[in-house]
Amino acid sequence: MADIIRKNAAPRVTIADVARHAGVSKATVSRFLNHRDTLLSPEISERVAAAVEALSYTPSPMAQALKRGRSRLVGLVVADITNPYSVAVLSGAEQACRRAGFLMMLFNLGNDRERESVGLRILSSYQVEGFILNTMGLEREAVVTQALQGRPVVLVDRLRQGMDVDFVSLDNQQAIGMCVRHLTESGYGEFLLVTEPLDGISSRQERVAAFEALQGVRGKWMETRPDDHAGLVDALRALRRQARRPPALIAGNAVVTMRIVAAAAELGWQLGRDIGLVGIDDTLWAPYVGPGISAVAQPTDALGALAAQCLIERMEGLDTAARAIRLPGTLVARGSTRLA
Repeated sequence: MADIIRKNAAPRVTIADVARHAGVSKATVSRFLNHRDTLLSPEISERVAAAVEALSYTPSPMAQALKRGRSRLVGLVVADITNPYSVAVLSGAEQACRRAGFLMMLFNLGNDRERESVGLRILSSYQVEGFILNTMGLEREAVVTQALQGRPVVLVDRLRQGMDVDFVSLDNQQAIGMCVRHLTESGYGEFLLVTEPLDGISSRQERVAAFEALQGVRGKWMETRPDDHAGLVDALRALRRQARRPPALIAGNAVVTMRIVAAAAELGWQLGRDIGLVGIDDTLWAPYVGPGISAVAQPTDALGALAAQCLIERMEGLDTAARAIRLPGTLVARGSTRLA
């Protein structure tokens, strides 16, 4: 099938084809395409224009970018495109880039910590002018620095040791404090913060540290993995058995929220009545799961747009100290934190 497609596909029209059709040199066509037709006579310009139209010639954007010395491409590398957070940040960043006249190229690591430098090198080969990174951050600093090739970088959500660059994130301390206050005011007593494995990821570490730092909170935290559903079920059962008042869970992100929902369903519990639940990350499906999942909505569009703005400023020559910008979240209360 592939051979048939190759045989039947029309060959790509080149600048040499346009030159032959118009009876001019390739340099003349190049001048016309690069809007330097003031160097050409009206008669030559008309011939080249007619040839371009007749052959349906489309210049290569990459070739034109290299001639101009700028690609106006931005590279975005994300840890996991299936995470709703990554998709939402991507949307905000892409819109901001488009408004500023830049295009975005995406590389998804698929949570493979060994692919970060590979993704950076691939995007670098397309002459991207800068990077927005939301990655695992576990590859060696020297390897990543070499792959970046001196291009500007902005980090989203996850800090990297040794990289003195702009950083935008949710204010995790504010978000966790807001969750605990809401659960306390709603009548819940014992708390369990459930997070994906910390693995050196700053946002997860910050949420755990914020939880531990809260005074007077009766609660613990635990890590959960995709292959340990039984362990999460056991933890929920133990929490409810030991608590003097109805207990509540704080999910570290939307992925963990769904794991907790599945565990509670297996136990036959009703969210809100038997156990409270509030998650970091609001999602499109949160209002429709059970009685509705309470969540901290991250300003994802704003975070993505801010990351793009910071990067564009750096690409345009801004030379100031690295900036760390943390935006507050908004609590959306639903039935999962409403005691019956």
